[in-house]
Amino acid sequence: MRTLRRTWRLPSARIALAVLALVALLAVAGGALAPHDPLAQRPVDMLHGPSAAHPLGTDYLGRDVLSRLLAGTGSSIVGALEAVGAAMLLGIVPGIASVWLGRTVEWTAQRAADTLMIMPFTVFAIAVVGALGNGMHQAMLALGVLFAPLYFRVTRAAALGLKQAQYVEAAELMGASRGWILRTHVWGKILPTVAVTTAQAVGQALLVVASLTFLGLGVQPPAPTWGGMLASDLGYLAQQPWAPLIPGAAIMITVGALNILADAVRDSGTAAGDPRTTVPVLASGTPASGTPASGPPASGPPAPDPAASAPDPAASAQVAAAAAPDQVSEHKGELGGYAASPPGRVPPATNGNSEEAEQRVTTG
Repeated sequence: MRTLRRTWRLPSARIALAVLALVALLAVAGGALAPHDPLAQRPVDMLHGPSAAHPLGTDYLGRDVLSRLLAGTGSSIVGALEAVGAAMLLGIVPGIASVWLGRTVEWTAQRAADTLMIMPFTVFAIAVVGALGNGMHQAMLALGVLFAPLYFRVTRAAALGLKQAQYVEAAELMGASRGWILRTHVWGKILPTVAVTTAQAVGQALLVVASLTFLGLGVQPPAPTWGGMLASDLGYLAQQPWAPLIPGAAIMITVGALNILADAVRDSGTAAGDPRTTVPVLASGTPASGTPASGPPASGPPAPDPAASAPDPAASAQVAAAAAPDQVSEHKGELGGYAASPPGRVPPATNGNSEEAEQRVTTG
């Protein structure tokens, strides 16, 4: 909820939500708002320009372009949402299961995701439509299967980081069930990442749906769709060179609003107020990373001087000698009375083993 509140404070997010709300309204009530029947053909009005009766002109069959654009919004948006919903179901559940259900499930899910990622969208969709029949649901199911690895990898990466969190490990040690841990500690942390991925995936799915309908897959003519209108307008560029800009602009504006919303949600999740982005400051006013703080140092006792706290080598030797009298007496002939020397004074070497004796006393 905090991420959503921070997202709403961003002007770009509010503009994107307003555009998407308008698109959602047209998807639900676009057919009722259409001024004409989107399927009615009037050969006498073929390829007419904008007018009072037809604000966006007519197509090659005399059908009103504005009515077809409004009526086709629902088919395009519902198709993209259907594909993303299938991808979420096929990607999120295996992504979480691969982290919590052992190595066998993990290996199987990863190999399936790797296999799906190398398949081209269009070829796979054509194969599925050819096997199951040409229809919107079949095409969107194929699209959802190919989008599932995106959700699988994002969900798995987030769940791996949460599984090693201390509060999750503490809940496991206290005997909490796996389902309770997933509902309480895991899903709430994964949800912002899933929201960002969904906003981007809907935009990508909308483009792919338009591409499939452009090729004649999914919704069949004369049912209006944005991709179908774009395909039909390309055949009459000599008469109406501006006609493809209308469905193209609708696709571009919707996808752009979805991408802006995804960026806003991601930026809100990593805002400056997030505790994960702050740098702890020590009592001396220096950040823990070593970078000097911009403000005045915090009040408190002064930091100790490193030079003053450095140990004296001679004093260390005396302490070591007192702690290990047997070793000192054993090497008394080599030391030549070094243990009795005052601090800071090094006696002359008595033989070639003086350096070795000093090492033994220091390390002893």
